[in-house]
Amino acid sequence: NQYLNEYMVSSCEDRKRSKYFHFNDIVHRSQKMKDLIHLSKKVSLNESSILIYGETGTGKELLAQSIHQFGKNGDAPFVAVNCAAVPQNLAESLFFGTVKGAFTGSENSEGFFSQANGGTLFLDEVNSMSLEMQSKLLRVLQNKSYRKIGSKQESPVTVRVIAAANEELRSLVDAKEIRSDFYYRISTIVLNLPCLSDRIEDIE
Repeated sequence: NQYLNEYMVSSCEDRKRSKYFHFNDIVHRSQKMKDLIHLSKKVSLNESSILIYGETGTGKELLAQSIHQFGKNGDAPFVAVNCAAVPQNLAESLFFGTVKGAFTGSENSEGFFSQANGGTLFLDEVNSMSLEMQSKLLRVLQNKSYRKIGSKQESPVTVRVIAAANEELRSLVDAKEIRSDFYYRISTIVLNLPCLSDRIEDIE
């Protein structure tokens, strides 16, 4: 109880200083989590794309926010997108933004890439993204620029992509549900987040 109370106090104080989670917020004792956090801290210091594997509820976004916060751009935006919840007919405008008059009722809007510029774009449940959107996101990641819907101008963008999935993407590549070039672009570094049953020391 004393350990838990001390953790809760320090955790609340940390979050008052930042709207993002920190590595200190990940309660653990197991060696598996110690090793994962150590590796995550190392990779957070470069700009490589990261793919986090983990079952539902294991804390993939918590780990992603911690990586973002620990990195050199920790004060920059962190934009989280649940790819499974993005309507396919709105995906392009939500990711890239729109200009007024691009289509009936459209207004000037900033997309996820613009909102995350200089920081981190977290793609949760990336395995839910359509092949068409994978292709369009791949182009942005390769060219480091995007075009709003209805615009003729390319806008430069610098973001680190952290993707997350609850199933192995290699099998989805073989099944033609994930583009191989998109997969390799987002999986420069792969982190496996163990479920609680694989680290029983952390249950208490």
